[in-house]
Amino acid sequence: MKTIDELLAEGVKGKRVFVRADLNVPLAEGTITDDGRIRAVQPTIAKLAEAGARVIVASHLGRPKGAPEPAFSLAPAAARLGELLGTDVAFATDTVGSSAKETVAALTDGKVAVIENLRFNAGETSKDDAERGAFADQLAELADVYVGDGFGAVHRKHASVFDLPERLPHAAGQLIATEVGVLKKLTDEVKRPYVVVLGGAKVSDKLAVIDELLGKADRLLIGGGMAYTFLYAKGYEVGISLLQKDQVEKVKEYMARAESTGVELVLPVDILASTDFPDLKGKTPAEYTTVDADKIPADKEGLDIGPKTRELYASKIADAATVFWNGPLGVFEHPDYAGGTRAIAQALVDSDAFTVVGGGDSAAAVRTLGFDENAFGHISTGGGASLEYLEGKTLPGLAALEG
Repeated sequence: MKTIDELLAEGVKGKRVFVRADLNVPLAEGTITDDGRIRAVQPTIAKLAEAGARVIVASHLGRPKGAPEPAFSLAPAAARLGELLGTDVAFATDTVGSSAKETVAALTDGKVAVIENLRFNAGETSKDDAERGAFADQLAELADVYVGDGFGAVHRKHASVFDLPERLPHAAGQLIATEVGVLKKLTDEVKRPYVVVLGGAKVSDKLAVIDELLGKADRLLIGGGMAYTFLYAKGYEVGISLLQKDQVEKVKEYMARAESTGVELVLPVDILASTDFPDLKGKTPAEYTTVDADKIPADKEGLDIGPKTRELYASKIADAATVFWNGPLGVFEHPDYAGGTRAIAQALVDSDAFTVVGGGDSAAAVRTLGFDENAFGHISTGGGASLEYLEGKTLPGLAALEG
């Protein structure tokens, strides 16, 4: 995989460099609530601009249906990128139309432009190779060189991720190089004990990575909504907690495999349970009780791990050499149910291990709860991409950059 440093050594002055970034930031009424992904790609863009490239930044945002939707415009992200770069960033109001062509044509050496949301064009996400390829052809007309730096999208076989680098000289950006280096430390170069913390809502989202990790991790700590399917598989009643009954047999199989292979699979021992899901908008105080994990009342749902579990999980992390964490341990968006997620984050901060926060909601939680990002070994920008890499899958965006 060619690096951006190799590309810069060849010279990019005056060249139109297409940077596939991941500017898929959360927005609330048009305001960015977490700019972590923009900050993550900023060094690559800055390097190219400083070397005299004419930088064209492209990304998706949200899940528009192949046509323009104002709520998913990249305009706020373009403005924030300009603030971080300390320079004006031009913005094209379409992807491959007249605005994009005119905006790119007006770029001078060292200047940056952002084109509108790639997913406003159906060709970006099409499963039809010809339709996707036709859109990639249009994108290729805008540039001379391609730099892939949108790690959060490399697991997608999309036009700007997979097809476009086949059409242009290409290199991996600084962020992707960092992300891949970190993931190798979680797969090929693991220091032990290796502890994995998995949370999030659905166990079905994590089955493939659990399957892979049962042969690699020393300990698996389970929390979040997915924990209740594990507790149910142990024969516990889980009340009205999130439960995927269709996954119970598979979970039982994984629990048996963990026991037979010596992998320590740790489940919550106590739970914060309530009859009502919390108000996440006004965040009014929640009413809950703390119960043992095998005594969840029939009319209550688990919404966070309890204090005993927090201590238990912290102790399981304390002597680790490597820790990977993906998924919140509870409904962290509400202050009354953020304690479990906060405890895991603090345990990683307190650990001497190489610690990786696996993107998505976990990364958002770390920032929302006020932790210093530099206190962790690495905070990934791509939760889904990280998990698929750990599952051993070939990621289309990485394969294209290696080609």
